Amino acid sequence: MLFPAVGEAVLTDLPAPMPLPGEARLRVASAGLCTGDLYIFQGKNPYATFPRVGCHELSGVVESLGEGAAGVAIGDRVVVEPFIGCGRCYPCRVGKPNCCAALTIVGVHRDGGFADLVTAPARNLHRVPDALSLHDASFAEPVAIGVQGCDRGEVTAADAVLVLGAGPIGLACAEVARARGARVLVADLDAGRLAVARGLGLDTLAGGDALLPAVMDLTHGEGMPVVMEATGAVPAIESTVDLVAAGGRVVVLGLVPRGRGVSFAGLDLTRKEVTLHGSRASAGCFPEALRLIAGGHVRYLSIASRLPFEAAPDTVRRLSENPFALHKAIFAVTDA
Repeated sequence: MLFPAVGEAVLTDLPAPMPLPGEARLRVASAGLCTGDLYIFQGKNPYATFPRVGCHELSGVVESLGEGAAGVAIGDRVVVEPFIGCGRCYPCRVGKPNCCAALTIVGVHRDGGFADLVTAPARNLHRVPDALSLHDASFAEPVAIGVQGCDRGEVTAADAVLVLGAGPIGLACAEVARARGARVLVADLDAGRLAVARGLGLDTLAGGDALLPAVMDLTHGEGMPVVMEATGAVPAIESTVDLVAAGGRVVVLGLVPRGRGVSFAGLDLTRKEVTLHGSRASAGCFPEALRLIAGGHVRYLSIASRLPFEAAPDTVRRLSENPFALHKAIFAVTDA
């Protein structure tokens, strides 16, 4: 599926991509539709150029290798870690290629997985466990974001965690935290999304003005040890310092529009000695994400809608008009 320009999504024939040195070419099996893809379609992604084949949540089978490609073999079942670092800048040197100064993202800066074939650096590919289907494996990217967020928040079984936002990323954070043994609460303004979270066995709280009193009541006035924000809504981000316990950790995963400020009460940051973390995509988290999926710890897979690839353009238009029409769409690209 090609995004020729803002507001356009079409199925078309394109030349088969050829792997460059160090790259592999995959035959795509499953491709997940993300809010980021909708932003490209809507013209809200400041980094995407047109025309562009979207999708950074994908699985497939290695079909061919470029010169010098190592670590995978033809026929391997893999998922793609879509954030490609340069390997030279400071973030890359300290193990944060997700924050690379010259970052390239599959499906944003280069063509992605809404296609029969896609290329990616071999070092960004991860083998799928034998017992895991390629459909289920395509969830590795959003689950890895949850792993990264929980790593940033140092979530353990000793913690209680409040996740703001019951969308795909919020639920990924919640399920990873639960798999680590933490007590997890999920808050959202939308009753439908809260119902989905409860269907996954998660405890929920209504968002909005009632949230802070409810949290204080549940924690005897202490607040939550860990608060993870996964909405990108400025009021939600600003509420985290009130919701977190003194000495606690806040992790912000939500994306605020470029140039939009966020305000905190400065005294509360120091009075509570809040540890405030940003969390961007993931780095080194795909192996744990695949283990969690293969181990049955991620129930979110059960509520995704598996659709034929031919339905992709109409699905993009539908979700662009109503983001709540489907909780998650996964396109079956090939039978690989």
